[in-house]
Amino acid sequence: MRRALRCVPALLALGAAGGCEYLTNLTIGPVYHRPSLEVPPAYKESKDWKPAEPQDLTSRGEWWELYGDADLDALERQVQVSNQNVLLAAARYEQAAALLGTARSGYFPTVSADVSSTRSPNTTTAGSAVRTQDRVSLATVWELDVWGRVRRTVESNRESAQASAGDLAAMLLSEQATLAQSYFQLRVTDLDLGLLERSMAAYEKALAVTRNRYQAGVAQRSDVTQAQTQLENVRAQYLDLGITRATLEHAIAVLVGKPPAALSIPRKDQAPAIPAIPLTLPSQLLERRPDIAAAERRAAAANAQIGIARAAWFPTLSLGGSEGYASSSFSKLFEVPNRFWSLGPDLAGTLVDFGARRYQVRAAIASYDQSVATYRQTVLSAFQDVEDNLAALEVLAEESTAERAAADASSETPAIAENQYKAGTVDYLNVVSAQNASLSAERAWRDITNRSLAASVALLKALGGGWRSDALPFN
Repeated sequence: MRRALRCVPALLALGAAGGCEYLTNLTIGPVYHRPSLEVPPAYKESKDWKPAEPQDLTSRGEWWELYGDADLDALERQVQVSNQNVLLAAARYEQAAALLGTARSGYFPTVSADVSSTRSPNTTTAGSAVRTQDRVSLATVWELDVWGRVRRTVESNRESAQASAGDLAAMLLSEQATLAQSYFQLRVTDLDLGLLERSMAAYEKALAVTRNRYQAGVAQRSDVTQAQTQLENVRAQYLDLGITRATLEHAIAVLVGKPPAALSIPRKDQAPAIPAIPLTLPSQLLERRPDIAAAERRAAAANAQIGIARAAWFPTLSLGGSEGYASSSFSKLFEVPNRFWSLGPDLAGTLVDFGARRYQVRAAIASYDQSVATYRQTVLSAFQDVEDNLAALEVLAEESTAERAAADASSETPAIAENQYKAGTVDYLNVVSAQNASLSAERAWRDITNRSLAASVALLKALGGGWRSDALPFN
């Protein structure tokens, strides 16, 4: 037994020692180059924005920490470990990595073992009516990667695994950005709730004053009803905001992987300021957006598929070997006369397929062209995302200044109108109009604050959120 099964280990040794020589002979298919595209030297809407210096590209922590909100920090850290969309993308990446391992196994021989014992009618000799055949064997087959089919398969699967890693990073960034925007909207809603609570308190006092004046005979009944209507309208707005806040809180719970009943976020009448966001160059955006990296890696994988399709035109060369023992008596199975072995090459190829391989090559080229178009469109969309949010932040900053001035100016009007009403120079409708204008101006300014925070998060997401393409595995 110790002298047996020698040809199979010899073939394995040949695969390990001589395999590299075969693996570097020839690779069918085009050499991949990143698809060319037009990259602008600067962003159109950058204007007074500060460009990032080289040291600004160094990671200083997670991007959401720029806002300095401890509650947001705690929620964001839960997204990576609990968000189900992120976990789905992580599982897809693990699947792609496993397929890469499967493809790499094609570099090496496959070994199989067989142990069998069969009984069949004995029709050759007299004696026993049943013939027993015991068999033990070990076989191996190794496909020599002469044309590079295995190499192209590994290349395609490696690029696909990198694309899945990019998808995972893009999904994580997207869910984190959605969480940040929902959280900031929640905080602005808290500000609105506080504003409406103060307004209701003021309107209740105004209603009480109006009732006293009516009872004293110096005010009309319509003044009381207008004051009552004003108060109830604000109370309805307040209650409606409760729906908005509850919905946002539920959405945040789902984003961090919890049922809505398991998360409660206390009110906080404070919204963070918009941080300074230094810009990168447009060319650096190609290395800092995970969706761009994923699209580019898919183009590389599609290019490798062209080589796989073209390799089908050439025959496959395999080395095969087997060795074992076969005997009608198990007690004599491992004796030398019962030993058998085989070793030799096998060359196989398709002679006629009526154009199947030609069409497979055409399909692979068309798939590559699709992936190139997708990559270029992803880059264009990325540039648009940055430009859109740069423009939005600039305009919203001007809007915020104007609306804040309007709110400050209108804040004095209700008191002036109320004094004039008490003096009998104006009717109560002027008071109601002044109160409505002041409240609307305050809520409009808060709406701009919410939109500005959302745009700042969108800009950070558009810039890649601090991610870099060198984070891709298998480089």
